[in-house]
This record gives sequence, C-alpha cells and structure tokens, in this order.
Amino acid sequence: MSILEVFGGNLGKINLQKILFLVTNRQAKPVYGFIPYKYGSYSYSANADLTAMVKHGFISEDTTSFTKKDQLSYLKSLTEVDQNLVKQVYGLYKDTDADGLMKHTYLHYPYYAINSLKAKELLSTEEMEKVSASSPKGNDTILFTIGYEGISLEAYLNRLIKNDVKVLVDVRNNPLSQKYGFSKSQLIRFCESLNIEYRHFPEVGIQSAERKELKDQHDYDELFCGYRERTLAATGSTQQLILDLLKEKKRIALTCFEANICQCHRKHLAESITHLAGWHYSLKHI
Repeated sequence: MSILEVFGGNLGKINLQKILFLVTNRQAKPVYGFIPYKYGSYSYSANADLTAMVKHGFISEDTTSFTKKDQLSYLKSLTEVDQNLVKQVYGLYKDTDADGLMKHTYLHYPYYAINSLKAKELLSTEEMEKVSASSPKGNDTILFTIGYEGISLEAYLNRLIKNDVKVLVDVRNNPLSQKYGFSKSQLIRFCESLNIEYRHFPEVGIQSAERKELKDQHDYDELFCGYRERTLAATGSTQQLILDLLKEKKRIALTCFEANICQCHRKHLAESITHLAGWHYSLKHI
C-alpha cells in the first residue's frame, strides 16, 4: 500500500512486483520472498495479499494494474528505515517502465530471469549467458527430502529450483495445510507453474490422529517405530514406484511438514527406499 501511495496510487502489476522486489531486497529481513517466474521475480505471497486487499476494498484491479482506493497514508505506518527504502526506490525508478524494470532486475539478479519469457527480448547474448549460468543444473540422480515448516512458500520453491528438482512427491496422508501455499491444490498449481511435476502418495503418510501428544524425540521415535513396522512394511509397491520415478526423472523430492528430519516420517520412508533392490543413488535432506 505504501508503494502504491508513493507511486501516485496506481502501478502496473509487473511494475508493482518489481518495485516490491527491489524494496525487499534492500531490507535486512525481507518481508516477501520471490521466485523466478515468467516475467522475472515474482511473489505468490504478495499476490495473495493483493488479492485479499482487492476483496476487502482497499485496492481495485484491472487486467494490468492495481489502484489504491482510499486517501490514507500508509507510508507513515512503516518504520523509518522502510520509509526511506520505499522513497529511495521511488527516486531511482519512478520513470522506469515495465520493460526497464524487468531488464534492470535481470541484469542485477540473473537467477530471477531463468524462467522469463522476456529475457531474450530484453538482454544481449552476453547477458543471456549470465542468466543461463544462473540456472541450476543437476546431473546426479538424487532423492531429496524437504519440509516446509518455518519457511515461506517462495523459500521452499527456491530450494526445489536450486536443487533442480523435477518431481515433488507429497508423502502427507492428508495434504492440507493452514499455511498459505502448501495445500495440495495450491502446491500443484505453484509447482506446475515452475515446470515441477507433483505426485501424491497418501498411503505412505501418517494419519493426523497418530501424531497427537508428541512432546519429545522419544515420542517421535516410538511413532516411527510403529510406522516402519506397519506402514513401510505394507507399502513396498509404492516405495518401488517412487524409486522407479527417481530412476526416470533423476531428481525428485519427498515432502512433508517438519523442518527437523528426525521428527518426520519422510526420513524413514527415504531410508527404506534406499534399501530396495536397484538403489545406487544419493539421498539428501534439504
């Protein structure tokens, strides 16, 4: 809202994303994270907030821009440091159009141009080489595991991108989350937008009722002992499917909630897969 205010109450959607990116990259602790999308740096979380503000009448939107509807000054509600950052970015880029903002971010942050539809149009051959060099490329076959606890959607997706993950394998029994972006329907959409395939195998998950009253590592260890004896023993065919998927796609990631791998069943599932016939690969927790 402060950015819209300073820029006269209206900004194109691409411009707003780029300006927000330039502001947050100057923050000691960025408010929003960004991923490399079809027009460069893009924040799904910021877009969700903008959608909510449209719904509640704070701003309006058309196909290309957002407009601030009220006359309140939101800039004054920011810290002095953030006020200065917004003013600084305004001074630098107030006369820069969408193409100019895209080119600027591509030149200074080439990683965010790796999926861009406009990069080849805006950049020289030499500049495109820097973009290509920023694109993660993994040659080894690796089974990754990743949890989303404690990180933003964008930080999570960037871990997948930077490890060149081709398939995200959701191993939650119930793939719903109160955290934005991590329910199944959302995760499918966000992964597919980044050319990451999504697969779900609920049968290798743990039901929510079994996860109650987990107070310390001993409780988790008891839970996982039962998980190995019952669920893993009964799901050999699914584990083989996951191994076959790894052989085909070369870089896949098992995902669940917990950040601490010792408190998540994906560790035990991954280790069980490594004991299947035909395993000759690497396992990495990210």
